[in-house]
Amino acid sequence: MIFGRPFMKTLYFCSMISDIEIGKQIAKNLLQINAIILQPENPFTWASGWKSPIYCDNRKILSFPESRTFVRQSLANLIAKHYGGANVIAGVATGAIAHGALVAEEMGLPFIYVRSTKKGHGKKNQVEGAYNSGQSVIVIEDLISSGKSSLEAVEALRNEGLNVKGLISIFTYGFDAASENFKKANCDFISLCDYPTLLQEALKQDYIKQSDLEILEKWREAPEKWEK
Repeated sequence: MIFGRPFMKTLYFCSMISDIEIGKQIAKNLLQINAIILQPENPFTWASGWKSPIYCDNRKILSFPESRTFVRQSLANLIAKHYGGANVIAGVATGAIAHGALVAEEMGLPFIYVRSTKKGHGKKNQVEGAYNSGQSVIVIEDLISSGKSSLEAVEALRNEGLNVKGLISIFTYGFDAASENFKKANCDFISLCDYPTLLQEALKQDYIKQSDLEILEKWREAPEKWEK
């Protein structure tokens, strides 16, 4: 039996909520707990050097029980709805380790995680945990920008003989480059919430103004070139 009793409760909880409504609720939660901050007039600088009017830190979800529960149940529901389950849940280090472990607990499944690089000592593992070649796995990610680090995790799992059925993230910026990268890697990808949904919810809540919306939409078209 793949799914335990807690997961059946998840199905009951989420069965009345569409993917669109889940996305709106996720957006609302991320804004309320400041996991996502929108500052069109005072942009952030990413590690890549890009200027950005948005900053996302989904680790904050872990500090808010209601949001944490909703995200956990929504991720488990998507796995059942779109993939019919899996043998193993994998989290991408470091941001998705906790979220992946929570989903695995919800579904009564084994959990593993993928390091960004192999350890430099011991067994030099990149994939940590117990698994068998040929098992099916769903990868959990907290945030997708270009998708590069996520797909490196997918490749590491495939190199271990695991069958990656797909990857699910909490949030994605929806960059065209990410879609192209996932397509090239032949990896299915779903997200609970995306950038357009977030902006519409932010506008609805008066978190941003209409003039801000235009700036935020323009940024996503070419984030590497964007300047306020």
